[in-house]
Amino acid sequence: MGFKRVGAFNLSLMGKWCWRMLVDKEGLWYQVLKSRYGEEGGRLKEGGSHCSAWWRSLSRFPEGLGEGVGCWFDNNTRRVVGNGQSTFFWHDIWVWEIPLKLKFLHLFDLSVDKDCSVERMTRSLGAVDGRERLWQRRLLAWEEEGVREYFELLHNIVLQENVEDTWRWLLDPSQGYAVRGAYRFLTTTCELVDRS
Repeated sequence: MGFKRVGAFNLSLMGKWCWRMLVDKEGLWYQVLKSRYGEEGGRLKEGGSHCSAWWRSLSRFPEGLGEGVGCWFDNNTRRVVGNGQSTFFWHDIWVWEIPLKLKFLHLFDLSVDKDCSVERMTRSLGAVDGRERLWQRRLLAWEEEGVREYFELLHNIVLQENVEDTWRWLLDPSQGYAVRGAYRFLTTTCELVDRS
């Protein structure tokens, strides 16, 4: 196949596992890992000190490992919202370049339902008394400013009732993740990083 950089090739293969963990949650292998390590925010948990070395490195993989390219996997993965039922409002990257739990860190801490879907959050915001039930306490005036900012964001979101949410691989949006494409990206990016 012509792979010359073993480190980049191994990262490309690990990326394939991470991609499958996003798109194939009904698969038996995913269900086994979920029962063993648990799930939080739509992602499998790391598993602590009792997990295998393979799982520990794979679960930390999206944080950025090796080849000097940082969080290359997460940076090239986006959630495309259809009906909003399987996109995690706070955890998934579906607007902006980071999850909302990082953009609105304080509001995330105050949120009652940290694992809510986009659809459920949109429904709660539309209800007359729904906004009060979103937070652990009554919000202060300066906190309301942050809430207004993301209310404006959600006001422009139109959910499509009959369209499932999907994952998009930004390096190849039409085909999805491919080891060859990831390897090409990693080796090209590493060459650019090495030159600077």
